[in-house]
Amino acid sequence: MRCPHGMVLQDLEDKETLDLSDNQLSEIPYELADCPKLKEINFKGNSLKDKRLEKMVNGCQTKSILDYLKSGGRGKGKGKTDSAEKAENREKARKKKKVLKKDDDEESDEMEELNKLVVRVLHVSESPSSVLVKVTPTIKDVRPYIVCCIVEGMNLRPGNALKRFLVAQTKLHDDDCQKRTLATIATHDLHLVKGPLLYDARPSHSLKITPLGRKEIKAADLVRQLQMEADEQRKQKKRQNISGLHKYLQLLNGKENFPCLVDAEDHAISFPPITNSDKTKIRKSTSQLFLEVTSSTSLQVCKNVMDCLIVRMAELNKFTFENQEPESVSDDETEEAGAVDLTLVKMASPELIVKQVRVVDVEGNLKVVYPAKTDLNVDAHNVTVIR
Repeated sequence: MRCPHGMVLQDLEDKETLDLSDNQLSEIPYELADCPKLKEINFKGNSLKDKRLEKMVNGCQTKSILDYLKSGGRGKGKGKTDSAEKAENREKARKKKKVLKKDDDEESDEMEELNKLVVRVLHVSESPSSVLVKVTPTIKDVRPYIVCCIVEGMNLRPGNALKRFLVAQTKLHDDDCQKRTLATIATHDLHLVKGPLLYDARPSHSLKITPLGRKEIKAADLVRQLQMEADEQRKQKKRQNISGLHKYLQLLNGKENFPCLVDAEDHAISFPPITNSDKTKIRKSTSQLFLEVTSSTSLQVCKNVMDCLIVRMAELNKFTFENQEPESVSDDETEEAGAVDLTLVKMASPELIVKQVRVVDVEGNLKVVYPAKTDLNVDAHNVTVIR
């Protein structure tokens, strides 16, 4: 029997590893299961006819894959060619029906688990409607670094799914973003974002924004208002520690121009590191999210934080999928939701789709695209990235 790349089965008898990843294989020889010393195989990146086997090679252990090949896969009976051995296997199957059923259940659970942990990257060429972000030269001396992407498949309707996501974002701000001194995250409802977007630095007295939970206000007035609230907090609590947006005010000290992300209608949708706009805030009904991470430190910091955010979103989406909480929307979203019976809406899969977003200069030259090939190479047991 001849294997891919001209290998003969006998050549593999003493091999412990076999790597045929990223080839043009459509089938994997079932005889591989008879190689006694084979402990590790890699067939990732091949488009196999057996889609169940394709999923297994991308996420399951070698033993599970070899067991699947040995059993013939999908019940085709290719594992042993000798008729006597087939008869013997059938007899063993009848005698050990409960054991085999348990093994099948474990394999099914393993495949089901694999399906819950997928992040699929969609490239710009595959997503022509993706938002474009332009960066002006004036941002260079204020907060020069930004990465963005679009995430689909995040289910925020059930139970406390939205609250869990917002809490996770706050924790990322406190930990990975070092209380926003390293980077700042902003999340938007993509349907409310009007692209292309412009990342700019504008004078504080002319920049206007509608902060979360507040009315439209000039950025300079907002900072003064927050400073007054912070002073009042200190007086009431008789301590220096303050909460909310107030604790980030010092990050703007000495800056005449403030960073902002503005939409095609020249409305500011983000004012990092302080707040983003109430006009694009995410709700339970949000189905597509536009994510941004900005930093004054480095572009790699932005990418690292975005990686952490997407991994956390995958974990939360998996939790939501597994717990099947009752679905609901808030009162102000009922009208938007229409007559759809939300209790009947079910998650078909917790898979997240991450769409690339390009950031260019004003002349259209590419500055960064996220996620690139070197991004989302996360060492996380609960995430499988498919590119």
